[in-house]
Amino acid sequence: MPRFTDKIALVTGSGSGIGKATVDQLIAEGAKVIGADLNPGDATENYVPVITDVTQEDQVQAAVQTAVDRFGSLDLAFNVAGASKSAPIEEMSEGDWDFTVDLVLKGIFLSVKHEARAMTGGGAIVNVASLNAHVPMWFGAAYVAGKAGAEGFTKNAALELGGKGIRVNAILPGLVSTPLTSAFSENEALSKEFEESIVLSRPAAPEEIAKPMLFLASDDASYITGTSLVVDGGWEITGYPDLSKYMG
Repeated sequence: MPRFTDKIALVTGSGSGIGKATVDQLIAEGAKVIGADLNPGDATENYVPVITDVTQEDQVQAAVQTAVDRFGSLDLAFNVAGASKSAPIEEMSEGDWDFTVDLVLKGIFLSVKHEARAMTGGGAIVNVASLNAHVPMWFGAAYVAGKAGAEGFTKNAALELGGKGIRVNAILPGLVSTPLTSAFSENEALSKEFEESIVLSRPAAPEEIAKPMLFLASDDASYITGTSLVVDGGWEITGYPDLSKYMG
């Protein structure tokens, strides 16, 4: 029997990249999915899209409530939504900082807050942080700070929610081939530097992040909570390219 038969899942950032790959894999394994995104795509038999800005609490609450109203419960949640606006620290505007940190950190806080309230019978939550929670990046101070915060928040959520039977873990992807990273792949010299820094010499496909995320949410990980799983092709053990050469 598929691992997620009759399970109800919510995925933020469901419209593309890692989020869409997560939705597709969940449905293939028997789940019914609520997709929360600014552009969540079209409804199908087992997919309910909800237009959602995860930095707005009322919209997050509405997406979670949709799962409860439509299917009666919420069992699993995958908090994927994220993006950034990059600039050197001395030039970064307060607006760009707030945009990035609100999306990658506040968005996870709001999502977990309402997801946990709906998981009355226990459940599992997986938050997407980033390799950049551990490794700094030129012009990425807001993103690095937000993702490090997301990892720390995940551990705190695991501590607080374990008594309710809710496991909370983080996945830390490295470079993934998604629309958000297209600027890297389109720069041939920079793309080559990235590949030379990654032990497996290539970026991940979104499905290669979705699969370990589903592992952390499954019964196969029933004794895992509060942990961070780095899925980066071995990048963390090498180094990060000097992006200042490419981003003037």
